Amino acid sequence: MIEGFELPDDADAVSARVSPYRFFSAEEWAHFRADTPLTLTADEVREMRSLNDPTEIEEVRRIYLSLSRLLSTHVESSQMLFQQRSRFLNFDEKDAKTPFIIGIAGPVAVGKSTTARLLKQLLARWPSSPKVDLVTSDGFLYPNAVLEREGLMQRKGFPESFDTGAILNFLSAIKAGMPNVRAPRYSHLSYDVMPDNAITVDRPDILVFEGINVLQTRHLPAGGRMVPMVSDFFDFSIYIDADVALIHQWYIERFRQLRATAFQNPASYFHRFTQISEAEATAHAEKLWDNINLRNLEENILPTRPRADLILRKGRDHMVETVALRKL
Repeated sequence: MIEGFELPDDADAVSARVSPYRFFSAEEWAHFRADTPLTLTADEVREMRSLNDPTEIEEVRRIYLSLSRLLSTHVESSQMLFQQRSRFLNFDEKDAKTPFIIGIAGPVAVGKSTTARLLKQLLARWPSSPKVDLVTSDGFLYPNAVLEREGLMQRKGFPESFDTGAILNFLSAIKAGMPNVRAPRYSHLSYDVMPDNAITVDRPDILVFEGINVLQTRHLPAGGRMVPMVSDFFDFSIYIDADVALIHQWYIERFRQLRATAFQNPASYFHRFTQISEAEATAHAEKLWDNINLRNLEENILPTRPRADLILRKGRDHMVETVALRKL
């Protein structure tokens, strides 16, 4: 026991006292917006939100303007540090820069994509007009043919279903300021990567990288051998959080909405669910949740939450209720 430090009986009290985070209600967080202007319209917000995500312009005012202001301070500090280090290393290339990378993690159906798209637009509309790109980790999943061959189709979304080496190569190239770096795209219609359809990222000022497992750690080998992790390339990381029961509810609700919309397309990988009754389709969705998504959440995604710099925790109405910001 450390002298002068006693563990109380209540473990939660210990956790709160020594937490590396500062916690704010949504109302407290909204005050940090200060004079940050609202540069999005209500229609633009509706266009950017994902299916079954009720985010409206008021949520942008409450949560995302303060977050945009916070990120602006981090980006400015990062740029100043880069310039100071360049002088230290006598590196005087005038057009050299290192992109600021923001990682966004969290479980399925919690609203990661909406957050990523909102931030991309808000950051791009700063007075300095930075170049902001958005890439999702879905494109780095192994193709279905590979997953089927390796017996991993039932573990799609688990860490081993991603080509982590390709992700590391991509982020390393971005961080090095390399031009025209390609990232694969993913089709939610065919439920597969599109090898002949890539996005080109050309030296952005800011890159938003979104995915369920982007804060995942890796086994550390003996001997101190360097094993890079995806999050090593992040300058700031965000985790979108909610109670597991709510995430389950949102997942099933989204599945039902997709069954009535996107799944109706005969080209959809999940079109077969429109050919059975709603009760049967919902039963299949529950199995997918129990056997894949819940297991992945509990084993791989949720354990990465404490690694984030900022945690946005949502309530029953899908709106953010609390914000946890890591202390400096």
